Amino acid sequence: MAKTPKYESYFLPLIGILTITVIVLSYLLYEKQSDYEALSARFDEANATSSSRIAELENVLGETKTELLEATSTNAELADALQTEKGRNEEFAEQIDDIAGTVGILDKLSKTDKELLQKYSKVYFLNEHYIPSSLSEIDNEWKYTESKDLQLHSKVMPFLEEMLKDAQDDGVKIWVVSAYRSWGTQADLKGTYTVTYGAGANAFSADQGFSEHQLGTTLDFTTEGIGGGLDGFGNTPAYQWLLDNAYKYGFTLSYPEANGYYVFEPWHWRFVGEDLARDLHKADAHFYDWDQRKIDEYLVSIFD
Repeated sequence: MAKTPKYESYFLPLIGILTITVIVLSYLLYEKQSDYEALSARFDEANATSSSRIAELENVLGETKTELLEATSTNAELADALQTEKGRNEEFAEQIDDIAGTVGILDKLSKTDKELLQKYSKVYFLNEHYIPSSLSEIDNEWKYTESKDLQLHSKVMPFLEEMLKDAQDDGVKIWVVSAYRSWGTQADLKGTYTVTYGAGANAFSADQGFSEHQLGTTLDFTTEGIGGGLDGFGNTPAYQWLLDNAYKYGFTLSYPEANGYYVFEPWHWRFVGEDLARDLHKADAHFYDWDQRKIDEYLVSIFD
């Protein structure tokens, strides 16, 4: 009997082991393949679900954007409408203010004596019954003759006192020698002048009803060095001070040199309000130079 070679005794078991290994590996491979297919299926399912969800979200996002655009457009329209309405309200408020202002001005004018800025001096006439709405006695400090009764429109008094105090502070003494004159007083004065000077009195004295003094807003001034009279006033520091400063307090010179009404009266000053006096001064003009309609515009602010 022949003897089996020694390596054959190892070969058979090795074959068996390899066979078993192949079987095991095949099984494991099968299992992994099954797991892979399961995972792949799950992935495909998840991917499909995600895609569907993404599509849904994109759709919702698109609708949201559309709604947002519509809301933005609506808000813009509302903002424009609000701004338009606000503009209308502001315009309406301005109209109300204008109306209220106009009513206030008309009310103020209705309570202001319309005679105060009229031209008299042979131009306009004051009747014999006219008396200023309120007269106050001028303080003795400002009268040249303390015993003389001198009255002034009550609303002009603060302006006069401030002016004379400021002149005094500047070392200039100015006193009042004549103020309000009634119709009767002016008639008596003109009569006296006519007896003395005849027709020549018309060059420096107004007839009753044409005198600015009847308004109670006009004054004749004197100063030291001329004995309380009027002659020579035009050559005094007091006159120069008034030329430079009187407009600040609402006073203007009625009859400057070469005026068409009376002789030059440097002592005769009329209160016309700070606004009108200032504008006349700026224009280097005098009260009787301007048209009455232009002057009337200042009546509402005469005592402001």
